[in-house]
Amino acid sequence: MGISAFIKSICVQTAVYWGSPVNDGYGGKTYAAPVEIQCRWTDKQRIVFRQDGKQLLAKGEVLVTADLDLQGWLYLGNLVDFDDSVDISQPMNIEGAYEIQAIDKIPMIKSTDIFVRTIFL
Repeated sequence: MGISAFIKSICVQTAVYWGSPVNDGYGGKTYAAPVEIQCRWTDKQRIVFRQDGKQLLAKGEVLVTADLDLQGWLYLGNLVDFDDSVDISQPMNIEGAYEIQAIDKIPMIKSTDIFVRTIFL
């Protein structure tokens, strides 16, 4: 079993992902419609570096099988977890949703198209 098949086999949890963050012109962001993705979510505190070089104490580490956007949002659970009173277009207002603060994308040895992707919240 290759590493990409192994990663896919251990990503058995479901998360809701809001991607494609775009500045809305009023100090906030808009996002694409939320979608469910498979992941392996670990509640683990760890110091990581953001793209701007600042240190951050990440609240969680999430292994995923596809590229996600920096400043997107993740929620461990399913879309059906949200009732009609929740505005799912605003992930920053959803308890348990976290902004993606840093991303590690490491190519496998001797590969240009197989990656291990770790998201830090």
